[in-house]
Amino acid sequence: MPDSDPRRDPPAEPPPVVRSRHLEAQRRDAEEAPILGSPRRGSLPFLHLLPNLVTILGLCAGLTAIRFAFDGRFEVAALLIIFAAVIDGLDGLLARKLKAQSSFGAELDSLSDFLSFGVAPALVVFFFALTDAPGFGWIFALIFTICCCLRLARFNVTRDAPPPPGRAHFTGVPAPAGALLAMLPLYVALGGIVNAAAAPLLVALYLGAVGCLMVSRIPTLSPKGIRISRDHVPFVLVATAGAVGMMFTRFWLLMVLLVVAYIFAVGYGLVTARRRPTF
Repeated sequence: MPDSDPRRDPPAEPPPVVRSRHLEAQRRDAEEAPILGSPRRGSLPFLHLLPNLVTILGLCAGLTAIRFAFDGRFEVAALLIIFAAVIDGLDGLLARKLKAQSSFGAELDSLSDFLSFGVAPALVVFFFALTDAPGFGWIFALIFTICCCLRLARFNVTRDAPPPPGRAHFTGVPAPAGALLAMLPLYVALGGIVNAAAAPLLVALYLGAVGCLMVSRIPTLSPKGIRISRDHVPFVLVATAGAVGMMFTRFWLLMVLLVVAYIFAVGYGLVTARRRPTF
């Protein structure tokens, strides 16, 4: 009788080369699979596509803002960038709620942010106020765009890192907030406060300063870290009602006030950072 029964013996291990090719094929299939890592030829619930559809919507808004800037329709261009900033956090929220997080979605969001909040605001501000100083103005438009790119790259490499100690905060000005800050010259002009286009050098310097804030290490406000005292809740509700009223009557003045308030908050974060390492 033979020493062993082949029907009972475990199957032989494949050669190392075959096993390596099999693992490589599995890895390639996982990378090329649809979002959420479902099978390559499998189906995907439509709801799981919603986060990426929102990201594409913001990307289209940023691209269209550039198109309107070329036509000199700066009000529409600014509104499109504001719209992209408002919906920026919606894709991540939807992904978490629908359990649809994926590496594909994260990278798509980062690329969309670079165009909508790095390229589009720089071009809009350049065509609005810096064409009278094209050489000097273009330098600071490039600085702003590169700073936004570096800000997003830093965020990507620290995405999975543990949050810093203390109250939740961002490190540096986030890209959407930087885009809204960069367009302050537009807001003051569209609101009839002052024609910022008449001072291109100041606008260029301001644009570069906003770019530096994005790559800085200054702790800035995060919605997760905001706490409202119960005694102050009525004032917050009343202020919200006033902001909604201004949104429909004096929208650009509202944007100026919001940007100025945020700048003061950034200044507070800078002062606080010198006293302690957390916000």
